[in-house]
Amino acid sequence: MQVLLESGALTRRPLCVGHVQVYYISDVLTGLVVCFMVVFSPWAYGTTELWSVWTMNVCGYSLAILQLVKIVIRKSTAYRPQCWEGKQTEDVSIRRERSLQGTAAGVCRRTKGLGNRSFTWALAFCTCGILGFCLVAALNARAVYLPDSMTLQYYKYLPWLPSSFDRQSTLKSLWNYLGIACSFWAVWDWLGGPSPVDRGGDSFHGTRASHGGGMLTERLSRLLWVLAISGGLLGGEGIVQRLSGSCELLFLVKPEIHQEAQEQFASYAYRANAGQYFNLLWPVCLGFWWVRSQLNGKYARNSVPLLCAVVMAACPIISGARGAALVDLALLLVAILILTTCLWRRSAIPRNKKWVASTQLALFATGVLTVGIGLGWGQLGPRLGLVRSGLAERELLYGPARRIAADYPLFGTGPGTFEQMFQLYRASPEAYWPAQLHNDWLETRVTWGWFGTGLVVVALFIVLMRRFLDDGITIDPGLVFLMWLSLIGCLVQARWDFPLQVYSILFLFVVWCAVLFTLSRQP
Repeated sequence: MQVLLESGALTRRPLCVGHVQVYYISDVLTGLVVCFMVVFSPWAYGTTELWSVWTMNVCGYSLAILQLVKIVIRKSTAYRPQCWEGKQTEDVSIRRERSLQGTAAGVCRRTKGLGNRSFTWALAFCTCGILGFCLVAALNARAVYLPDSMTLQYYKYLPWLPSSFDRQSTLKSLWNYLGIACSFWAVWDWLGGPSPVDRGGDSFHGTRASHGGGMLTERLSRLLWVLAISGGLLGGEGIVQRLSGSCELLFLVKPEIHQEAQEQFASYAYRANAGQYFNLLWPVCLGFWWVRSQLNGKYARNSVPLLCAVVMAACPIISGARGAALVDLALLLVAILILTTCLWRRSAIPRNKKWVASTQLALFATGVLTVGIGLGWGQLGPRLGLVRSGLAERELLYGPARRIAADYPLFGTGPGTFEQMFQLYRASPEAYWPAQLHNDWLETRVTWGWFGTGLVVVALFIVLMRRFLDDGITIDPGLVFLMWLSLIGCLVQARWDFPLQVYSILFLFVVWCAVLFTLSRQP
């Protein structure tokens, strides 16, 4: 039986129980794979090894297949799974479809809203543009790097198209970015639909807060729970590992570089990367505690995410990474100011509960500083005195990179080719030859040029502006501000280090972008 919706859309084939079952299984598997990836990526030594990178890539491709199955079912049948929107409503046509099909159905405003649809298509265009840039640069390669002789073998190429100085490195980047792009759209699609718990009218998930705090869907709550607990355990392991003086990551493996215990932290061989990962995660975990407290009004009974955030926020200081520690302290100050302002501007919250929440925020900040400085100042303090000399050394490193960017301004040298190209611009063969520039902004301009960098910046701008549309999941602004804050903190650290060259950090960055792309402003 075919169903004709009042909108005039005629389905191509009748909806049967098998379609719904396949859709449900694909949806469940998507959630499981996403949760596996957010836990696996930091614990697998930061996803810096070939085996861990390809595990994440395969998971990303699997998410794309599962999403494709769901899209085919949605497009070829009358099945329209519910999506979150500012107000959960059903019109007459939807109730008629539900009575005819016997399944939960609803029109998602994500597919009806003109503004939202434009944003979605614009971001999809940027995604295809970024991946297409990598593909064209690899196919139009002007050279291949020969590691044995450390030379380039040149080929003919089209100068008016993106090109790469090392086809293999660019293809490697393409596979990685493809997996991350598939993960972004799968997370976005998965978060956009309510779970059976939400449809069942659960008293906590998917409901609006009594104080106007928006909604917290079961899927978003599950994702944040997994990240909070995993991050808290990883941070605790890193603290124990540092106190024990062990030079083996996770007490298992001694890395090839940074073999001293003070140079590494938790599962990361480079302590700065560990600090950058925790700085990207703990503000959102703090916001998760905030939203849960806003939803049920019990600030003192939702302390697990808060305790996890304390552990993670102390880790950048304990790690001894100067840039990560300074950004961590700045994030702590701004996060407390944001939540305190949101708290005291909300007149619907009783005054006694405001004082309880303010006390917990003060205890959170005190706990972070006490644990962080108490356990990490002995190493961090002396290193902070060397900040100027460290920055001066990196500025010397940036000189050759700026010359590369000036020589190839439009399309760059090709994604993933920085290490191969930097050797050609060194002052002497004995000069330092880094694999990463310690400046993601400049390294992106070197390898992607202004054209490719522009695509990335536009994509990020679209993600951030999506929240100002009316359709989507409405959630407490405190969590949104803290998610923005964590992204800004990561981008600030990218000016003097390379967080976005590490798969696990880039993946978490993209997950936050996917979450933000499902949110909308409060009505």
